[in-house]
Amino acid sequence: MQLGEIAGLKPAKPMRDVFGDALLELATNNPRVVVLDGDLGNSTKAEHVRHAFPERFFNIGIAESNLTGIGAGLAACGFIPFIVSFSSFLLCNAYDQIRLSIAMSNVNAKVVGSHGGITLGKDGPTQMGIEDLALVGGMPTFVMLAPSDPASMHAAVNAAAAHVGPVFLRSSRIAMPHIYPVDACPFEIGRANVVREGDDVTIIGCGMMVAAGLDAAALLATEGIEARVLDFHTLRPMDVDAIAAAARDTGAIVCAEEHLLQGGMGSNIARVVAQTHPVPMRFVGLDDVYVESADPWDLLRKYHLTAEDIAAAARAAVKAKKAGRA
Repeated sequence: MQLGEIAGLKPAKPMRDVFGDALLELATNNPRVVVLDGDLGNSTKAEHVRHAFPERFFNIGIAESNLTGIGAGLAACGFIPFIVSFSSFLLCNAYDQIRLSIAMSNVNAKVVGSHGGITLGKDGPTQMGIEDLALVGGMPTFVMLAPSDPASMHAAVNAAAAHVGPVFLRSSRIAMPHIYPVDACPFEIGRANVVREGDDVTIIGCGMMVAAGLDAAALLATEGIEARVLDFHTLRPMDVDAIAAAARDTGAIVCAEEHLLQGGMGSNIARVVAQTHPVPMRFVGLDDVYVESADPWDLLRKYHLTAEDIAAAARAAVKAKKAGRA
């Protein structure tokens, strides 16, 4: 069964291809946009810009620190650089340069971490960005975006370019089904989208886990449990009001992310819940582990990142709510 199939979502092409299309569209409309590639343009699909605008595409090679420094310099010269590579390579190999040259300097550079999470599958754990959100979360000036479908990816790329300052945008290798109509995605930095209403529990997801959350909500509905689903496309700045409203209105929250639980989206949402309206919470994500090389869907099942796992967490949160305990 494919992602989004239970909820009746229409399939789409891989998100890396959607990103390439969105980046090309942006570069076509904005001559200040330049792209810096870490010799992975065929995988990230940043090469779409190379074919159309070779004079604005720079392959720096397998040298992520140089990639970052050159991008920061171009930002200081008035360009809007999109620095693109695998999330694991950028954040793990060039963290110091990103921190000093982009975050501390607060320059107008956009860092795109492709192949985030574990769903690049057989490429293996060395290339999986499972700690990227935690690492970027340690740099205060960054806006953090994790789109969930094709329309939101296009919107996120445009929002990243329009925002003045550092932005991290997470992309993915796999296909994420259509949640929003094409060209009709409400996307405002710092404001989560309610993609399904419900009164019993709230499922908060980012990236592919939004579609998985909608699948889980469809499963729960057959049991009489109505789940609200939030697309938390902006991890920073967080939509504190949406989190607090979810806690007050539904009394139970499940956070789902394709990332380590430590330092990820859920841990930050838990802090907001504790400060605003404490309710039972459950968390779906990677539990302190590096995974192996395997088929993406086998990995999701083994490490409990499926719709069924989200539904189980929601049942537990609802049960705790009814029992009056966390």
